[in-house]
Amino acid sequence: MLGFALPQFGKSAYDDIAHFASTAERLGAGSLWVGDRLLAPTDPARGYAGTDSIPPEFRTVLDPLVALTVAATATTTARLGSNVLVAPWYPPVALARQLTSIDVISGGRLLPGFGIGWSPEEFQAAGVPLRERGARLDELLDVLNAMWTTNPVEHHGRHWTIPPSWVDLKPAQRPHPPIHLGAFTPPGLKRVGRRADGWLAVVQVPGRTHRADELEQQRAVIDDAARAAGREPEAVRTVVRVNVAAGSRVEQVADTLRLLTDDGYEDTFVDLMFAVSGLDEHLDWANRLLNP
Repeated sequence: MLGFALPQFGKSAYDDIAHFASTAERLGAGSLWVGDRLLAPTDPARGYAGTDSIPPEFRTVLDPLVALTVAATATTTARLGSNVLVAPWYPPVALARQLTSIDVISGGRLLPGFGIGWSPEEFQAAGVPLRERGARLDELLDVLNAMWTTNPVEHHGRHWTIPPSWVDLKPAQRPHPPIHLGAFTPPGLKRVGRRADGWLAVVQVPGRTHRADELEQQRAVIDDAARAAGREPEAVRTVVRVNVAAGSRVEQVADTLRLLTDDGYEDTFVDLMFAVSGLDEHLDWANRLLNP
């Protein structure tokens, strides 16, 4: 199943997301996705993807939950995913209400995906200690589970407390929307195996012609952690994000998607943030990849 990132970043943030979402679905897109950036520091302590800078596209970002809500009302079948929400930035009770609302409005199509983030400046702006990000993600998952599966809800943790409370609004998906986690380091991959319903993997275009071996190595860590936690590894699905660099050709993306499918990674989505500009070009690429 092939999906696409919504035009959420850079100049594309001013495009018609509803039109993109409905048209992409009509062309055959099985999923639509958002990302999460809070701000773009002028002098970053840590740059993006191993660089020392922040892409200019990150200076203009539509709110991911607003973008998903727009897509939910403009579509009927496409799944609606986040890859990823930076979980430690969000108060989990408020986030649970927002995510539950999107799942209800969409008729049960939400695929919430979370990560721990990497930008010190964004954490500073969010008022959250960077060193606590892993622990906050774990506790946020506990709160979401409580909010989605119990009533009355109660939680007493290190960072958040919920007094016994009635929360009648529950997701359309039961027991809850499938939680996905983005990870590529051993600790993150082990968390996927212990706690997640899905893993959000990443490949680059252009990149090495074949990344199946690397994906398989990462997946093995997930599977071992799942078994150690008493879970079936097969219960943890994989969704692969294909990040497309500026200057790439649509044929390169198509070749990567074919290789991934041949290796058993059939659930993918393409992020064209750096490769195309403008609604027409976004939709042209989507059409050429969905209907070759």
